[in-house]
Amino acid sequence: MGYKDQDSPPGVTQATMLKALVAAALVALVAADSIPDFVAPGSCAKVANQNNFDLHRYAGRWYQVQIIDIPYQPYTRCIHSDYDYSDSVNGFRVTTAGFSPNNEYIRLQGKIYPTKDFPPAHMLVDFPSAFAAPYEVIETDYDSYSCVYSCIGTDNYKSEFGFVFSRTPQNSASAISRCASVFRRNGVDFSLFSAVPHTSDCVYRA
Repeated sequence: MGYKDQDSPPGVTQATMLKALVAAALVALVAADSIPDFVAPGSCAKVANQNNFDLHRYAGRWYQVQIIDIPYQPYTRCIHSDYDYSDSVNGFRVTTAGFSPNNEYIRLQGKIYPTKDFPPAHMLVDFPSAFAAPYEVIETDYDSYSCVYSCIGTDNYKSEFGFVFSRTPQNSASAISRCASVFRRNGVDFSLFSAVPHTSDCVYRA
């Protein structure tokens, strides 16, 4: 099975290059006069990854129902993503959409895919408008919930995010309960998570 790993110098994987660039950006942020809220002292949790991760079963519609707040994510409610499996990237072409704080409907497109560096459940987020970042599926049953961790660390600082995904925007209590247990077991503070509103006026057309 091939992995997406193109436009890199010989012997250097694309994921390694992106991680180095993001780490350099994180160092620059820490060295700045004011440290952004999403950069905190500490180290990333060493989380487990889903065994025998099945990309095909993971495809489809997912809803963000609980997250560690991402200041540079433009939407704050009704957040949903379509994961379209693509052989050409051995991963997903992803469309994510939702409403901004100003009630503007925003849609972004990118890719999420495995690399040679890690197991299949430890993927890379590749969106044009955001930092490249890891996407680690700690646990999923494919049909109702997915617990995802994304963290970049360097020099005793970390930029840490987490996601509880549900296959349905409402009635997601079981997904939240399951992922709360999963995150705590893996050393991630679930009190950092907050709910993503999914109200009756949401539209889902990612």
